[in-house]
Amino acid sequence: MEPIPLLTPYKMGQFDLAHRVVLAPLTRQRSYGNVPQTHAAVYYSQRATTGGLLIAEATGVSDTAQGYTDTPGIWTAEHVEAWKPIVAAVHAKGALFFCQIWHVGRVSTFELQPGGAAPLSSTEKGVGPQMSFDGHREEFSPPRRLTVEEIPAIVDDFRKAARNAIDAGFDGVEIHGANGYIIEQFLKDSANDRTDEYGGSLENRCRFALEVVDAVVKEVGGRRVGIRLSPFTDYMDCHDSDPHSLALYMSTKLNDHDILYIHMIEPRMAIVDGRRVVPKRLLPYREAFKGTFIANGGYDREEGSKVVTEGYTDLVAFGRLFLSNPDLPKRFEIGAELNKYDRMTFYTSDPVVGYTDYPFLE
Repeated sequence: MEPIPLLTPYKMGQFDLAHRVVLAPLTRQRSYGNVPQTHAAVYYSQRATTGGLLIAEATGVSDTAQGYTDTPGIWTAEHVEAWKPIVAAVHAKGALFFCQIWHVGRVSTFELQPGGAAPLSSTEKGVGPQMSFDGHREEFSPPRRLTVEEIPAIVDDFRKAARNAIDAGFDGVEIHGANGYIIEQFLKDSANDRTDEYGGSLENRCRFALEVVDAVVKEVGGRRVGIRLSPFTDYMDCHDSDPHSLALYMSTKLNDHDILYIHMIEPRMAIVDGRRVVPKRLLPYREAFKGTFIANGGYDREEGSKVVTEGYTDLVAFGRLFLSNPDLPKRFEIGAELNKYDRMTFYTSDPVVGYTDYPFLE
């Protein structure tokens, strides 16, 4: 039987992938006190397959990077040591493991910042209230605009976090430049109201992101670095008046740094004849970027195979489907029914329920 396109091999730089189904980075809030826990080794190894690529949940680069309780960190020696057995468990299953490194910027509160300080951002404009999956209203504190002199320290936090991730055994790092967090707060003109060299023009708004990429690449090598971008989304009040130009500029400029991959989020799904359809607007950026391209955004088995066949993307990242189906590649292979995910357990602190208890086919 011919393998479905999602399950065909792919060479990503120096890495040989057995299939194109990628675990997307998913915040789970089960790293108590920002320290990764042993149950994460179970969770990730359940989803690991020989030659598969897993991207770890967003992982804070510093104590100012925190926006939610119990998200993992990678800025202390304790964090590095805690990650080591988790990475080892994934590698024991033959999978590759990248760490997504993250700073939330203004998506935070005084309570989560060191000394009760204001969250750091490109701007003094705050984020409006957000509704969580379980229906409660999330409020964020007014941010403080970083001075030009302070920005290099944030860039250096990303560099150090990348080094720590490699020291913990990860195969590489993914810079989180999406979803309304600090890098997007610089990239997008709805949030970036600066008038210095980090604001105004497209080149200036992209400066911080590219400085982070440059620092991380110099530290661990471009062949171990990816970046996640979401030019068309409006997460956390972050949107851009010209997302196409932003995406094209970043996709082109990233070639200068010879990074391994871009992981880009599709615009919102459309409903056609009662079925969710991917808008598929990412082709110009896939063509502009010379490395591996990962598409993310509501794909299923059929749509994922279609975009691989068409050459629209190299790999497809799956979030909620992989969360609820630890053996997702196997289910895709045989066309098995999928477990339904439970939104109410996405962000609880339970080390088992909604985390490691989703059933396998067996």
